[in-house]
Amino acid sequence: MNDETFMREALKEARKAFAIDEVPVGAVLVLEGKVIARGHNQVELLQDATAHAEILCLTAGSGALRAWRLAETTLYCTLEPCCMCAGALLNARVKRLVWGAPDLRVGANGSWVNLFQENHPIHTLEVTPRVLEAESAELMRTFFQKQRGKRERVSECRTPG
Repeated sequence: MNDETFMREALKEARKAFAIDEVPVGAVLVLEGKVIARGHNQVELLQDATAHAEILCLTAGSGALRAWRLAETTLYCTLEPCCMCAGALLNARVKRLVWGAPDLRVGANGSWVNLFQENHPIHTLEVTPRVLEAESAELMRTFFQKQRGKRERVSECRTPG
């Protein structure tokens, strides 16, 4: 199994988010070549700003391993993590992160800030960026075009004619 194989699994999770009108971000946590946890954005569903794919996946992974330290795991995520998710990855001691598309608004691996370049006192995270970037970015583009279309239709319905 390689990075693209597991990123395709993360993309499956992102499509689940897309299907329920969530920002289409998906994540999978891998240990010893096996997916041990999955997650996709559920911010709107749960009305919880912390319900990002990465956080939900890390929580599921901790449950699967019955441990908060996720050493030797790799997290695959379709979008560059934000600061909150980057902090969670460091705190959980995830060994490696592989992400797809950059997040120019809040990406914490160089698109906005780069938390992983800082010398962290307790953990170093290996990062492989932009794996299946085109597929991840296209899913995001399609989602936001769909959202804009919904807003335009609602606006047209409210415009007096």
